[in-house]
Amino acid sequence: MPNRVNALPRPFFFFIFLIFLCGLAHGRFFFGNQSSPHDVAVISDGVHVGPHNSTAPHLALKLLNESLSAEADGACEETYGFLPCTRSVLGNLFLILVYGYLMYLAATYLSNGSELLLEILGPGIVGGLFLPILGSLPDAILILVSGLSGGTETAQSQVSVGMGLLAGSTVLILTLIWGSCVVVGKCDIQNSVAIDNKDTKGFSLTGSGVSTDIWTSYAARIMVISVIPFIIVQLPQLLNSNLGKDIAVLVSLIVSVALFLSYCLYQVFQPWIQRRRIAYAKHKHVISGILQHLKTRALGSLLKGDGEPNEEIIKKLFHAMDQDGDGSISASELRAMIVGIRFDEIQLDRDDAVDKVMKEFDTSCDSRIDLQEFLTGISKWIHEAKRSGDDSSNNDPHTMKFLFDFHSRTKQEHDLLGAGGQSDEIIEGVESPKWTTFKAVLMLLVGTLIAAAFADPLIDVVDNFSSATSIPTFFISFVALPLATSCEAVSAIMFASRKKIRTASLTYSQLYGSATMNNVLCLSVFLALVYFRGLEWDFSAEVLVILIVCIVMGVFSSFRTVFPLWTSSIAFLLYPFSVALIYVLDYVYGWS
Repeated sequence: MPNRVNALPRPFFFFIFLIFLCGLAHGRFFFGNQSSPHDVAVISDGVHVGPHNSTAPHLALKLLNESLSAEADGACEETYGFLPCTRSVLGNLFLILVYGYLMYLAATYLSNGSELLLEILGPGIVGGLFLPILGSLPDAILILVSGLSGGTETAQSQVSVGMGLLAGSTVLILTLIWGSCVVVGKCDIQNSVAIDNKDTKGFSLTGSGVSTDIWTSYAARIMVISVIPFIIVQLPQLLNSNLGKDIAVLVSLIVSVALFLSYCLYQVFQPWIQRRRIAYAKHKHVISGILQHLKTRALGSLLKGDGEPNEEIIKKLFHAMDQDGDGSISASELRAMIVGIRFDEIQLDRDDAVDKVMKEFDTSCDSRIDLQEFLTGISKWIHEAKRSGDDSSNNDPHTMKFLFDFHSRTKQEHDLLGAGGQSDEIIEGVESPKWTTFKAVLMLLVGTLIAAAFADPLIDVVDNFSSATSIPTFFISFVALPLATSCEAVSAIMFASRKKIRTASLTYSQLYGSATMNNVLCLSVFLALVYFRGLEWDFSAEVLVILIVCIVMGVFSSFRTVFPLWTSSIAFLLYPFSVALIYVLDYVYGWS
């Protein structure tokens, strides 16, 4: 038992002794002569009367009155009545870092929760509706808060923070992040395709780069279409007219909401569309493989001198496949031929291929292919292959070069659709769906609450930092805030570093999708604030920058699937160009 007394820490006894001394002390707080212009706060020594005794030895707190007057003149308001605030530059910079990290944390929770939910429920409704909205939720909340603060005059002043975030986020995604993904994901380019996990050419500007599938090009085109509301809202300024500004804002709001809903529907049905396109591409590859196989087995050319199918050779192939000699080809005989064909490492369900070929050839629906059906089907395939091949190869039917061209084109189409990497997307069964669902919902809820709670303090701190440094709030929000809310920046770069066509396609599709959501969802929130709060639309320079970056990068990415290393320089240069252009237009030519 005595050891317990000795175990008590010394600070505990010091704390008790300090409380005991406080009980013995006495004092009174009062001010000196109120008529004196140099009033100071003093503390009585507990013996003298104070202000009536000029020789009383008081302890003067010379800075107290100055501090009180400073607080009275321009005191910062504590958000929610308890969050810290300051007027100093370093203090506000520290708070920007703290609140910015919390917003980044919120965005991370939303992103991780969305991915967990996607593992359970799969694409479609979740992938098409929830994920795009949740990914843009931090930006949307910050934009909403910036326009709801105080009265109309205060909102007009702080709404520039929302526009800075909107423009900065889009520009950051399509410039610095886009270019960084090319650098970290580069592979050797051979035959206009980046080879997975092969990076031996170093920083060759033309010999190394990334490749994407055709769906990524479609995402870039959708992003270009999403800038239409920006053009509509700028029409009065383009026409140099003050009339119809409110109507332009309203029409742009309606169009942006319509584009948002259309984009969500596209995301919902995209997996179905993608599966249909990939299935059709695989079927075409089966056709080319079978024709190549028949060409090697045929004792002659499949085409006659006039370029028409050679029925005699096709009949011989039919009888060779009819193993039991009953005058027809059964499903098992057809499968025996397809199993022996090598389809260039394409993951093919051969039973499904047999069913589709049988369905296409068997017009009598008797589950067997007779001679006439075989002749008709093979002739149809040959004509389709000739149409897909080069015209120059059709001049000499004996070369049969059109079959090689058709085979190469179907293989290239298959690769562009990203069908070769479908195994990467196989989702294994979740071990504990209930716990994973609870965890996903909890992360989404926590992320939303953090974003909603700290959006207003972050806007206030940005405004205070702008006042302390005389830096316009737009540039602070343009440069700093997107770093906090764009959690996809780090994940995109890390994903691109896997150096595969599939991962590069998913990375750039995510970047284009984020920019599209900024252009439709976040802009819809911003336009709603401007219209319903009666704010003035005065962001011509910012809109011009968004249009330039989205159109340049969107058009550039819409018509190509290979991006050599030199393309990253275009993206990197667009970022300082955007900042400089806004500064020149706003502060040199006075657009705002």
